[in-house]
Amino acid sequence: MRLSRISFRLGLSALASLVALSAFAHEPRPGPNGGWKVDAGAWHAELVANDTPNVIVYLYDGADQPLSAEGWTGNAILLVDGSAQRFELTPDANGQLIGAAAVAVAKDVKGALQLVAPDGTTAEAKY
Repeated sequence: MRLSRISFRLGLSALASLVALSAFAHEPRPGPNGGWKVDAGAWHAELVANDTPNVIVYLYDGADQPLSAEGWTGNAILLVDGSAQRFELTPDANGQLIGAAAVAVAKDVKGALQLVAPDGTTAEAKY
């Protein structure tokens, strides 16, 4: 009976550790371009906003290697001053996705990106 309780507690402890580690992996983290990087399906997306209407999205593979946004499309849905701002993201000549909101977007904006890879695979990045 005592061994069963110990096993149960160890199992519960291991499960709690996995849940905590999993939650940490999906938290926004600073990206190399000054934005917030999050998981987006099999990729990572860094959203850079700097109090202007323009935003830039840098894409990375699962190993955090930069990807070109050529062939990608997307939409941003960001909460700015209590109001949802929805706008398209399109690739630029520098290999990033860019978009422009109707108003200035703060660095710590909350919202989501809907991304479509060149092969049609979709992903969502939540900030």
